[in-house]
Amino acid sequence: MRALLGLLLVLAGCSDGGGGGNAVQASADLERAAISRGLVRDPDEMRLAGLYARDTDRVCVRPRKGDTAQIGVFVDYGDGITCSAAGTVRQEGEALHLKLGRSESCAFEARFDGTAIRFPGTVPAECAALCAKRASLSGVEVSLLSESDAEAAALRDAAGRRLCGT
Repeated sequence: MRALLGLLLVLAGCSDGGGGGNAVQASADLERAAISRGLVRDPDEMRLAGLYARDTDRVCVRPRKGDTAQIGVFVDYGDGITCSAAGTVRQEGEALHLKLGRSESCAFEARFDGTAIRFPGTVPAECAALCAKRASLSGVEVSLLSESDAEAAALRDAAGRRLCGT
C-alpha cells in the first residue's frame, strides 16, 4: 500500500498541474523576442522572390498574381549533365509546393527558411524528363543571392532559354 501511495505522489509531482498555458505563452514570447532582435526571421515576412544560387545550381522565383509564383531551376554539372525546368511554386510558411515542366508532372514539396531553398533528397520519377544524362533535381540546395526581380528574370539555362522571364 505504501508503494502505491509513493508511486501516486511521484506521478503527481511530475504533473504540470494544468499550467501548460504558461509554457506555451513563454514559448510564444521567446519567439517574438527572437524575431524582434533579428535572431529569427519572421515567418510572415519571408519573401520568396529572387535569385538563388549555390555552385552551379540556380533557382529564380518571380511573383505572379494570386498565391503562386513563377519558378525556374537550372543545375549544371558540366559535360551536358544538366537539369532545366520552369513551373510554378506556392508557398505555405516554410513549405514550397513546386510543379515543374510543361505538364507540371514533376510535383514535390521543398523547404524554405527565408534565405535558402532545399529540395528533397528524392523527387518523383517524372522529374527525370527535365534532366539530361545522370543529372537530377534531388537534393538541390540554394541560398538567396539577390532579391532583384530583374536578376531573377534574367536567369537562363545552357540553351539560352529564360527560366523566369516572360
